[in-house]
Amino acid sequence: MSDTTPGWIAPAALVTAVIAVALAVWGLVRSSSDAAPAAGAEQTAEAKAEVCAAFDMVRNAVSLQTNADLGKDRVATQAVAANARLATLGGGQFLLSRLDAAVPSDLSDAVRAFANNLEYLGMGQLAGMAGDDPAQTSRLNDAQASATRVGELCK
Repeated sequence: MSDTTPGWIAPAALVTAVIAVALAVWGLVRSSSDAAPAAGAEQTAEAKAEVCAAFDMVRNAVSLQTNADLGKDRVATQAVAANARLATLGGGQFLLSRLDAAVPSDLSDAVRAFANNLEYLGMGQLAGMAGDDPAQTSRLNDAQASATRVGELCK
């Protein structure tokens, strides 16, 4: 650098660079916030539809498998019980895996409650708890209440 270069050029270049970066960040933030509400609303609607469809599938599977009756055959009865446990445990996990940040929080909370109740019911069944066990009865009542709530939110 020669002695004839003005001393103000370096500070002026630095100020110009800082202003350019600030304007770029502002433009990026502004364009992101302008586009987010429309994409967010669409993403939320899609996430809600997916979770509600998954809920309907699980509710139907659990109902079908827990109410199946193949008669008095011991092997058939065990198969029905195994399918009921699978639908209950698997249904809870299936629902929980469908939850993400785009699902509205009230729906997400209700689905999570229902799924957790299903998992506890299924584990209780595997642990040999009878259907009239007070803990199982309470879990069943909680599952039915949370299922009703999910059904209302999915309308």
